[in-house]
Amino acid sequence: MRLDDLLRISIRQVYRYRRRYWGVVLAIALGVGAFTTMVTMGREVKKTFNQDLELIGGVTVIRSHFDNYHNLNNYKVMRPNWFHPPTLAALRQVSGVWEISPVAVRWTSCTWRRDSYSFQVMAVDETFWQVRSFWALTGRLFGLSEVIGRKREVVLGSRLAQRIFGHLDVAGEVIELEQDLYRVVGVVGGVTDMDLAHGAFIPITTFADRILGAQHPDRLYVRCVTWDDVEHVAKAIPMVVQANQPAEQLRVEVSWQALNQVKKVSWWIESFIYLAIFATLSLGGFGIWNVMMAAVRSRTREIGLKKAMGAEDRDILAQFITESLCLSLGAALIGIGLGRLLVELISYWLGSRPSEEIFFSCLGMGLFFAVVLGIGAGLYPSLQASRMEVVSATQYE
Repeated sequence: MRLDDLLRISIRQVYRYRRRYWGVVLAIALGVGAFTTMVTMGREVKKTFNQDLELIGGVTVIRSHFDNYHNLNNYKVMRPNWFHPPTLAALRQVSGVWEISPVAVRWTSCTWRRDSYSFQVMAVDETFWQVRSFWALTGRLFGLSEVIGRKREVVLGSRLAQRIFGHLDVAGEVIELEQDLYRVVGVVGGVTDMDLAHGAFIPITTFADRILGAQHPDRLYVRCVTWDDVEHVAKAIPMVVQANQPAEQLRVEVSWQALNQVKKVSWWIESFIYLAIFATLSLGGFGIWNVMMAAVRSRTREIGLKKAMGAEDRDILAQFITESLCLSLGAALIGIGLGRLLVELISYWLGSRPSEEIFFSCLGMGLFFAVVLGIGAGLYPSLQASRMEVVSATQYE
C-alpha cells in the first residue's frame, strides 16, 4: 500500500469515528498545550515573579561589599577599596545578572528649622530602586535624568521623614545637607531594612561632586534574573572582581535560607504541574489504546475481508499504527495551537516575550511525544489486528 493511500484511509477512519475519539484528543491536546506553555514561558514567568521577591526577603538580590577595615597589630587600619568601572561593566555581562547597582555610604547630618539630625546617606544610581524593588511611598524617586544632571535631590526613608518632619508628605521640602540645599522629592517605600528606613538617598553623581571627602562605591547590589541564577552569580562575582582589580576583603552575602525555601516551594509546584501533565498524557495514551482495541474488535470482519483479498499482516499493522499516529498527532497539533494561544496571552499579560526558538523546540518535543504515544499505545492493538486468522475474522459476528 502506498504511503499517501495509507494516510488518506487512516485520516478518513479517524474522522469517521471522531465522536469516539474526542475524549482522547482532548486529553492529549491539554497535556501538550500545558507542556508547551510551561516550558516556553517558564523562565519569563520566573523573571517577572522574581522582580517582586524583595517583599519576601529579596532572595534574588546578592549583596557585595569591601570590608575596608583591616586588623593590624590589634588596631583597625583603613585600606579603602571600591568597585571600579571596568569591574562593574564586567559584572553586568555575567550570565544570569539582571541589573547591578553600586552604592556609596557615609554618615552625615542635615539641618531643618535650626534642628540638626544625624543619619546615613546613601549615594545610588537610577537602577537602585528596581534592583531593590523599592517604590515611592509619597512623591517620587529620582531617575536617570537626575543622576546625569547631578541634581541636588534627596529621597528620605520613612522613619527619617517622620523624625524630621513628623509626617510622610514631604515632597517639595528643602533641607540643608553638608552646607548645600537639597529638595526632598519623595519617601521610599518597600524598605524592609530599618537602617535604610532611617537613611536618605541622593544621586551618586551629586554625592561625588558635593559631599566633602565622599567615598567611592564600596557596596554593590546584584539582582539575578531568577532564583536559579543566584548560586552561579554568587560564585562568579569574586572571580570577576579579582580579574579586574584587587579583591581583598570582598564579602558576598546571599539569603541562602530564604532562597532554599523559595526554591523548595517552586520545585514542589513545578513537580505537581509536570506530574499533572504526565498524567494527562498517560490518560491520552491509555485512551488511544482503548479506542484502538475497540476499533479492532468492531472492524474484525473488515480485517478478515482485507486479508482474504490479499492484504498481508504488515499492511494491516501499518494501517492501524498510522490511524493511531494520526489520532495522536492531530491531538498534539491542537494542543500546540492551544499552547501558542496561551503563550501569546501570558506574554501580553507579563509584557515580556520568550524566544521563538524555545517555542519551536517545544513544538518539536510535543510532536515527538505524540509520535511515541501514538506508536506505543497503538502497537498492541495493531499487532492484534495483523495476527487475526482470515477464516475466524470473516465469520466474526
